[in-house]
Amino acid sequence: QVQLVESGGGLVQPGGSLRLSCAASGSSFSATFMSWYRQGAGKEREAVASFNIGGRANYADSVKDRFTISRDNAKNMVYLQMNNLKPEDTAVYYCSAVYMNRRYWGQGTQVTVSS
Repeated sequence: QVQLVESGGGLVQPGGSLRLSCAASGSSFSATFMSWYRQGAGKEREAVASFNIGGRANYADSVKDRFTISRDNAKNMVYLQMNNLKPEDTAVYYCSAVYMNRRYWGQGTQVTVSS
C-alpha cells in the first residue's frame, strides 16, 4: 500500500508561481513511477507531468516550459514547480504513483489562479 500526501496548493495571481510537494510512503520509492495529474471543475482528470521508465520527464503541452517535475529519492518526495500560472491552471492537483502495477492517488490539493 502506497500513501501519498500532497501540499503546497493555494491561491495565486496570474503570472505567479507555486511549488507542490508530494510525500510518498509504503513503497520502494526509487522503483515507483511518479506523476502529477489535475482535474478542473467539470473536467476530466488529466496528466500534467510524469517520469517515464528511463526517468525522463514528460509534460502536457499546456504546461510545457512552465511546469517542472522533480523528485528526491532520498526523501521520498516528488515536486511540481509551477511558474507563470494562468487561470486555466486552476484545478485540484493530484500526486499519483504506480508501484507493482497498481496506481495510487493522493487526496489532492487545490490550486486557484485568480486576480
